[in-house]
Amino acid sequence: MIDIKLIRENPDIVKENIKKKFQDEKIALVDEIKELDEKARILQTEGDELKANKNKLSKSIGVLMKDGKKDEAEQTKKEIADMSSRIAEIDEELPAIQEDIRKKMLVIPQIMDPSVPIGKDDSENVEVERFGEATEPKYEIPHHADIIARLGGLDKEAAGRTSGEGFYYLIGDVARLHEAMLANARDYMIDAGFTYAIPPFMIHGDVVEGVMSFPEMEAMMYKIEGEDLYLIGTSEHSMIGRYKNQIINKDELPINMTSYSPCFRKEGGSHGLEERGLYRVHQFEKQEMIVICEPEESMDWYEKMWKLTVDLFRSWDIPVRQLECCSGDLADLKVKSCDIEAWSPRQQKYFEVGSCSTLGDAQARRLGIRTKGDNGTYYLHTLNNTVVATPRGLIALLENNYNEDGSINIPKVLQPYMGGKTKIEPVK
Repeated sequence: MIDIKLIRENPDIVKENIKKKFQDEKIALVDEIKELDEKARILQTEGDELKANKNKLSKSIGVLMKDGKKDEAEQTKKEIADMSSRIAEIDEELPAIQEDIRKKMLVIPQIMDPSVPIGKDDSENVEVERFGEATEPKYEIPHHADIIARLGGLDKEAAGRTSGEGFYYLIGDVARLHEAMLANARDYMIDAGFTYAIPPFMIHGDVVEGVMSFPEMEAMMYKIEGEDLYLIGTSEHSMIGRYKNQIINKDELPINMTSYSPCFRKEGGSHGLEERGLYRVHQFEKQEMIVICEPEESMDWYEKMWKLTVDLFRSWDIPVRQLECCSGDLADLKVKSCDIEAWSPRQQKYFEVGSCSTLGDAQARRLGIRTKGDNGTYYLHTLNNTVVATPRGLIALLENNYNEDGSINIPKVLQPYMGGKTKIEPVK
């Protein structure tokens, strides 16, 4: 949510930002909000003046009666009654207008950083940098579902019986490797100075509205029937929600935390869950990082955060690249975002394993996350980044550490989490 002052004072900036995101259907909303805001402020001023005059006149009635000016007192009472009637009308009309403004403001996209490339969709995202050599294997690398099956580590058939499409059982050393990646990511982030947390895995609807746009919510979130609770799609949601309606002391800033959670997503749409394997699933696990900081520090944190993910994947012998998200692929609350993509030697292309975003004050403004400065309170900036989400991260590790005999080399940093094992061998 942007500051409404921007629409009052510089509506053309807001409209141009909307055009750059190829959301021209929202341009008319800017003028609608401006008109409603002017009406609301006129009503607010009128209501405040009427209430002040009413109080002043109410105090005068006793004096008039005492002075024997009964007719004048009665006339004053009539004026007060008229004022009360108009105040009641304003008190009913004004909240409705303010709510209409709020709903429309929620749809207006955040002002993007000037460095964001302009493009219509993810096909126009821009590669920035590669890390590690993307090799072509000298032998065939099977589909990851076949690799895991040969290691005795996957049962989607049973998961289909218990839970339906999009779920899975991980078994044995594969399940252990999956958790080793998460444990290593946790320790890596703690060593990087982030505070570890395990958050609630369900959140209220007002927190959902505070951290994401409505289209994202509809596409992602599972709602608990009969309750104001949603299963989280990422722990960023509950981690940022922790600071809802809080004024954070300056000496506590920046807040930088890393959190573990399972994540639940509908993954609705034509991409479908029929796809074999674990690339798109309804349930996965993730190590996340979030930062709440002063506005002038947010871009520095953005650069630090995505690089942490790159370094972690490189420690697992996985080549990656940074891909800058273009304007049309940028979610409405985001100021700037990039994807980290891992190399798939089987497919000879990169695929997304995480994303890093700065949202400016969008989430803070929706949730009321502020700090107090010399000139009063102001909104902070929030950022989030995937440390690792798996099984997608597991797919990248398996493909990039696959041997011709079907075994998997365990990266050195993960070996302590695997009881000292250096390889996972196929089940005979």
